[in-house]
Amino acid sequence: MNILLVDDHRILLDGLKFLIQNQPEVSQVDIAGTVEEALAKVREQIPDLIISDISIPEIGGIAFAHKVKSLFPQVKLIFLSMHEEPYRVKEALSTGAEGYVLKKAAHEELLKALREVAEGGMYFSAEIQKILIMRMRFPEDERILTDREKEVLTLIFDELSNKEIGERLFISERTVETHRKNIYQKTKTNSLVGLLKFALVNNLIGGAA
Repeated sequence: MNILLVDDHRILLDGLKFLIQNQPEVSQVDIAGTVEEALAKVREQIPDLIISDISIPEIGGIAFAHKVKSLFPQVKLIFLSMHEEPYRVKEALSTGAEGYVLKKAAHEELLKALREVAEGGMYFSAEIQKILIMRMRFPEDERILTDREKEVLTLIFDELSNKEIGERLFISERTVETHRKNIYQKTKTNSLVGLLKFALVNNLIGGAA
């Protein structure tokens, strides 16, 4: 089995390569640090399995996976990521990936996922399985922001102060500050520019759901 590892952290790549190449079912392991490099290697020699991070330079791991699956649908793909937010997991699995393993998991779990996927199955870390089950039971919980947080977000982009937002929404200034902190925490941003970029990418403003 030929495997391609894609991640922008070279130390992690080298460690994974050492771990995987010693498995009896693995014949070759190649590595790539960017999407451009990974696509070039896929076109040069189509791998049986790709293990990819989500947060990699340029277009990112999810867009990379979409591209690979559209060009080479026979290639199996496992995401190895630190992200376990429901919306991010949903995006990742929409690519058609066969597995999702968290980076905090033990190496044995990745090897188990590798074997399971290689044999035609699927594999997801226990935490990811819980997210998928919760998504089926409570689909509204996968929203990134609540309706109230979206209202606050829109007014933030209108450059209103916390006091002005509170007056507009009939809530206290302290409540607005709490919403603002939650918004930055959930979107993992720390500036207005970063927040705007995240909101545009995830359709959180402009009347989008």
